[in-house]
Amino acid sequence: MVDLLEYAVRGIPTGCVFALLAVGLVLTYKTSGVFNLAFAAQAYTSAAVFYVLRKEQEWPLFWSAFVAIVIVGPALGLLLERVLFRHLRGAGSLAKMVTSLGLLIAIPEVVKLFFGSDAKSNPPPLWYVRRTDEWLWPQGSRFVFDAGQVATIVSTLVVVLGLTVLFRYTNLGLRMRAVVESPRLAELNGVNAERISMASWMLSSMMAGLAGVLVAPLFASLNPIDLFTLLVAALAATVVGGLSSIPLTFIGAIGLGMLQAVLAGSLPTNSVLATGLRPGLPFLVLFALLIFRPGLRSTPEVADPLATVDPPLPVPVAVSRPRWMSISSRTVGVVATMFGLLVSWFLLDGFWLATVIAGVVLAVIMLSLTVVTGIGGMLSLAQAALAAIGAFTTAQVVTATGLPVLLAMLIGAAVAAMFGALLAIPVVRLDGVYLALATLAFALMFESILVPLSWVSGGSVPLAVPRPVIGPWDLADDRYFLLFAALCLTVIALAVIRVRQGTTGRFLQAIQSSPTAANSIGISGGRSRIIAFTLAAGIAGFGGGLLASFAGHANYQASFPYVVGLVWVALVISAGARSIQAAVFSGLMFFLLPALLNRAFSWPENYLEAHPQAPEWIQNLLGLVQPNWALPVSFILFGIGAFTYAKHPEGIIEAQTNSSVTALLRWTERRKAKVDASSSVDAPQVSA
Repeated sequence: MVDLLEYAVRGIPTGCVFALLAVGLVLTYKTSGVFNLAFAAQAYTSAAVFYVLRKEQEWPLFWSAFVAIVIVGPALGLLLERVLFRHLRGAGSLAKMVTSLGLLIAIPEVVKLFFGSDAKSNPPPLWYVRRTDEWLWPQGSRFVFDAGQVATIVSTLVVVLGLTVLFRYTNLGLRMRAVVESPRLAELNGVNAERISMASWMLSSMMAGLAGVLVAPLFASLNPIDLFTLLVAALAATVVGGLSSIPLTFIGAIGLGMLQAVLAGSLPTNSVLATGLRPGLPFLVLFALLIFRPGLRSTPEVADPLATVDPPLPVPVAVSRPRWMSISSRTVGVVATMFGLLVSWFLLDGFWLATVIAGVVLAVIMLSLTVVTGIGGMLSLAQAALAAIGAFTTAQVVTATGLPVLLAMLIGAAVAAMFGALLAIPVVRLDGVYLALATLAFALMFESILVPLSWVSGGSVPLAVPRPVIGPWDLADDRYFLLFAALCLTVIALAVIRVRQGTTGRFLQAIQSSPTAANSIGISGGRSRIIAFTLAAGIAGFGGGLLASFAGHANYQASFPYVVGLVWVALVISAGARSIQAAVFSGLMFFLLPALLNRAFSWPENYLEAHPQAPEWIQNLLGLVQPNWALPVSFILFGIGAFTYAKHPEGIIEAQTNSSVTALLRWTERRKAKVDASSSVDAPQVSA
């Protein structure tokens, strides 16, 4: 019993870390109505500024912290509010979440462009000593915290007490909550909604900066992925508080930290439970709370009662356009596809051919997002994990049984579909933000608990997956594999079109348009959504097996980490989740854009090597461009694309296609009117 108490006390600092992040999220949600996934990116920005000033520029501790937390943090929050979120006050929670997802992708890459993408190891602490001196703890004390843990505990207590007082007993806190609920009603009562919104974002961003600077020394190097993973772990505490109560959020975070410490001390050191369950515990708790806490399903979304009703999404162009235009479009699509295959077969070298193949294979996985998000109306953040399940199953089946690779891919798709069905049964009862968080928790549970197991992923050495052999065709040749991947993409795309036009697709469209009306005529929303989720999981699993076969191995970190899955979601949603063309475009752009930018950013370096006698000003100007900018700039563009969701929820490609179709129809109508008018003029006049 004493040992358990000691373990629990040792978990208090970890709980305070969770509390600091969770309270910051609750603060953002209470003061802006945004479930801000970019909170981790804001924390990373302040932590990076503190690192550069304190460790590289050797500024004093106070001024480094002051600039990073008090100046950069609020300034970033003010910038985000003025540029983006003030235009989203009347938007739904999903639009705000997708925008924050784009920021999560883009902001860290912008920071890397400014401060360099090299590893920033051993982040400096926000205190002078790492270990406590004898004056702090009695000799032989059982409960000893180091200086960093003391700083985290004290900071968390101050923040929790301060924010509780702010929202319960101050006029400013009341105004912040009023502006979130209805800025128009608040303005009618004399509240300056613009100023209050700016103050709210500055305060929440300063909280993010404080959390980032305090938490960064817990890791060996400063990495935005580590901060976001820790933030997701802290989400369980926000669910305990119902995204509204700061004291309950604090209690939930402390309890989570204690439970994790008790498990760490009680379980055998090298056991499967210790290596898997302990790091995955926060995600398991988050998933369980989202599923089994019924109050979340009845929590009303923050909305302005005076806001106008958002119009429904426009009907997909593929459904609304005339038949002759559909036939023409499909003909052009077939011709363009054949032309692309011929160019890839005869003109592309090995590098560009492999890049195109990877894009085509990824487009298969992107089609799973078309099904679950575009047709099913569910924002799933677990498609990368489901693709990994298909890849690992394919690899294990081939290794253990020696079955043909193509058959193993189909088995992998079936296993992924089974996991998708098991996941869908509980999560389809959730909506919007909560469904997205549940699927994200599943992805992180899979990564932290199952991926390290050798019987799942093969352990430290990725499992080999050979290329298929179909009759006389050995797909080890990339050109033949391109044809095979294009054939798979075509078949799956046609199947998705059939689903969209069939009964399940029409049921899901009716549910998205009006759930109440759909239920009143007997449409089962749960059954249709489970079917869509299961089908999407199967497609993702097949795509994962196909990607593993192309790469030659099933490597989770190289192909399927959950962060990469978030980028996939941002790409598909910004391009158009309901569009087949958008899925293909997203898959190709994920690989082609970084490759093209790498060639573009490498040109100045190659030019200077070929022209060493170039004028000095040209050398200085071209020397500013670095070839390693390609990947950060690509991710920045991917993130910025997600910002367009609020204006074009149907997607950029769908919106542009709709505009083009409308313009073409108007032109044909004007042309027809002119022809009719000229025919009536030229017709002979018959006298009476």
